[in-house]
Amino acid sequence: MINGGLCSLRTCGSRLPCFPDTQPLLRAATASSVSGANKKKKETKEKVIVISGPTGSGKSRLAMELAKRLNGEIVSADSVQVYQGLDIGSAKPSLNDRKEVPHHLVDILHPSEDYSVGQFFEDARQATRCILDNGRVPIVVGGTGLYLRWFIYGKPDVPKASPETTSEVYSELAELQRNEDWDTAVQLVVKAGDPKAQFITPNDWYRLRRSLEIVKSSGSPPSAFRVPYDSYREQGDSSSVDNSESSDVNAIGDGMKESSSNLDYEFVCFFLSSQRLDLYRLIDYRCEDMLLERDGILSEAQWLLNIGLLPNSNSATKAIGYRQAMEYLLKCRQQGGQSSVREFFSFLSEFQKASRNFAKRQLTWFRNEDIYHWLDASKPLVY
Repeated sequence: MINGGLCSLRTCGSRLPCFPDTQPLLRAATASSVSGANKKKKETKEKVIVISGPTGSGKSRLAMELAKRLNGEIVSADSVQVYQGLDIGSAKPSLNDRKEVPHHLVDILHPSEDYSVGQFFEDARQATRCILDNGRVPIVVGGTGLYLRWFIYGKPDVPKASPETTSEVYSELAELQRNEDWDTAVQLVVKAGDPKAQFITPNDWYRLRRSLEIVKSSGSPPSAFRVPYDSYREQGDSSSVDNSESSDVNAIGDGMKESSSNLDYEFVCFFLSSQRLDLYRLIDYRCEDMLLERDGILSEAQWLLNIGLLPNSNSATKAIGYRQAMEYLLKCRQQGGQSSVREFFSFLSEFQKASRNFAKRQLTWFRNEDIYHWLDASKPLVY
């Protein structure tokens, strides 16, 4: 019955819409970088290009065009593309693209491993340094907002736990995790000294362990450590941000221009977007296409189950698309490998809804990131 559901997806004749011509976007991005250099000939800071946007906005293709034009290399800022085998659901660049343009932080971990924003900061900064040292242009591309925020502004000066502390914390929480006793684990961390542990997303065991490590290493909760972004925000908070949905393609960030002069690099940042309804429609088509692939997201989710992972159990299996697909496949297993068309389309609907909600959160997040120049990806730019 699963195949029947797949085959009926496009009976209405729907087609995935084409992206607009990226050349005007390419010229605008290139012009912005060059004009910045001309205005400050004495500026010695090295330039790093950052491209972001909601899922399905075309940021990866723009990054490829820029990389080819500017002799660049791409650093992925995607929390799922780091995992081997999770190709379709993360819209990972093809092998041909990776041969044509070097990509960093793609396929660096097995799905059973967790990955944090702190690890990304270290890896991405190291990759950026290597690219610059080789005389090329770093182009950081992805939609994981916290990754990019830390990458640009720096990470909190939180002490690193010793191996002994890490082992101690793991031992304290291991049995509770095996028994799925989240509430008791949270209370343990709260009593240890982090009252905000109760607000950690349920079953995010990595963050809970990290919180306990910080308390044991420093005697203070994670919230006691200053976040560099907040300092820049306070220095450059000179303009109000329009949070209405109508501003999806019109936001232009300049509020942190002065304070961002103290950053490690000269970041040239772009955010691609389009009208929200058009974006949502594109996302729905994209989810369908991920299911129509011969070795699509269902095959990848099946592999995750086969290697012993469960949905929502770690970073990889919490990813949008994979969690829903794994839950659907587990239900099929419980029913002897069978699924009704209704169950299949319920899964598809959940997948699409989660993807649209994620895009909405991305738009909200990046409206508050004043360092970005917003570009309308739905039509050629006029500049």
